[in-house]
Amino acid sequence: MGAGHAHRLYRKGRSPVHALPPHTKLTAVLCFVVVVVSTPREAMWAFGVYALLLAAVARAARVPAGFLLKRLLIEVPFVAFAVLLPFVAQGERVDVLGLSLSVNGLWGAWNVLAKGTLGVAASVLLAATTELRELLLGLQRLKLPPLLVQIASFMIRYGDVITDEMRRMKIARESRGFEARGVRQWGVLAKSAGALFIRSYERGERVHLAMVSRGYAGSMPVIDDVSASRAQWTHALALPVAALAVCLLGWTL
Repeated sequence: MGAGHAHRLYRKGRSPVHALPPHTKLTAVLCFVVVVVSTPREAMWAFGVYALLLAAVARAARVPAGFLLKRLLIEVPFVAFAVLLPFVAQGERVDVLGLSLSVNGLWGAWNVLAKGTLGVAASVLLAATTELRELLLGLQRLKLPPLLVQIASFMIRYGDVITDEMRRMKIARESRGFEARGVRQWGVLAKSAGALFIRSYERGERVHLAMVSRGYAGSMPVIDDVSASRAQWTHALALPVAALAVCLLGWTL
């Protein structure tokens, strides 16, 4: 974790949200998601307030709406699942535009869409304001098992390496006139996948031997000790605390 690693979700900038320590942002997002999930689905107004809170965070972080909405497309499979619920769920039914829909299915679809969208939006904002290296340092600061942090670190570091290796193999195949047009070409693709696995395994062995030769004994050295002041914790937890107040009102009103 000694070097930076940019990712497509991250939006470089200088804002109060960017400046917060990563473990405070991780804690805030986790608490916010828990509060959202705990909100009764019947309190529809509460989810609108949550969306306004996230919009305020996005504005403070200077994250454009287009940037956020484009990355929300990752939840399309969940949207498709939610759309099917009113048609397949059992129980009381109601006619909507000539269609017979399940009442429980409609509530379930709303529940999935509202809570899922808010959770994904909060995660996108976290990724947009925090570099991957900082996220790993934040997880380390929150006392996540070191082995899990190391595994995540290596996955992030060498994911791009393997992707680049796949790109080079694809260029090599195409330079030799190969085109994947049908089932007959699957054999070549399978051999390429096998070669990629062997190369990745060999690379992993070389990296491990290099680490051991430099004194690696199962734990990575802590280069940056990330800490947070009381004011930074207060700013980070403002989002989940406000959401908690809304949630409590949703249960009482």
